[in-house]
Amino acid sequence: MRIARFSIDGNVAFGAVEGGSAPGEEGDLVLDIIKGIPYADFELSGTKVPLSKVRLLPPVLPNKVVAIGRNYAEHAAELGNEVPEVPVAFFKPTTSVIGSGDAIEYPSFSQELHHEAELAVVIGRMCREVPRERVKDVVFGFTCANDVTARDVQQREKQWARAKGFDTSCPLGPWVETGIDPAAVAEGLAVQCTVNGEQRQLGRTSDMVRSVEDLVVHITEAMTLLPGDVILTGTPAGVGPLNVGDEVAVTIEGIGTLTNKVIKRG
Repeated sequence: MRIARFSIDGNVAFGAVEGGSAPGEEGDLVLDIIKGIPYADFELSGTKVPLSKVRLLPPVLPNKVVAIGRNYAEHAAELGNEVPEVPVAFFKPTTSVIGSGDAIEYPSFSQELHHEAELAVVIGRMCREVPRERVKDVVFGFTCANDVTARDVQQREKQWARAKGFDTSCPLGPWVETGIDPAAVAEGLAVQCTVNGEQRQLGRTSDMVRSVEDLVVHITEAMTLLPGDVILTGTPAGVGPLNVGDEVAVTIEGIGTLTNKVIKRG
């Protein structure tokens, strides 16, 4: 099931996305409004609205976004890094999260903004110290993400907080797909990024150094994850520059396409 969060007439709701998922079929999609919240047992109301009549919001409002760096060997190599011995984790604040169709604001303190297409894991229940065999039970679903990075800032500052945590640096969406098993991620979903229609990144989740199970186990050894929290699983090779006016799209097989335009801040 594809679950979206949206606003219509000033009201915010969750809805199950119904209809085709192929490119060009978005105009035929409708949202069946959900009674309650999607992390618990819920019912579909039967009240349906066309997707074209609503504004998509970030599909979740995470308490925290835990991101993993250098989880694709070719990406680590393209930036002159080695694959770390243990996963490199960092945070993106909730204020960095935007939805599909929202604008990425080019930060005034950077001259080198990069896209990073990523598969995002959405957590469905409070969990800590999750054993590997229980990971599938705590994963609510998956969505598309763009770990937008001020690369020049990342390279000159020891911590990545400003480089990867500035406002609008974490687009998520367009919805959460709950029907993908972590095992399917290991088998390999295509991850693609285009800028103004030109392909920049194309990889597969089977190339991740650490699997979804590895990452959930590693992260929950240290901290409690809450419903709606997000894990970014790393980006394939091919990261590159974004400029004001660019339209960047992240497409993940079996999920959908996350699209954002870059604007000048202020």
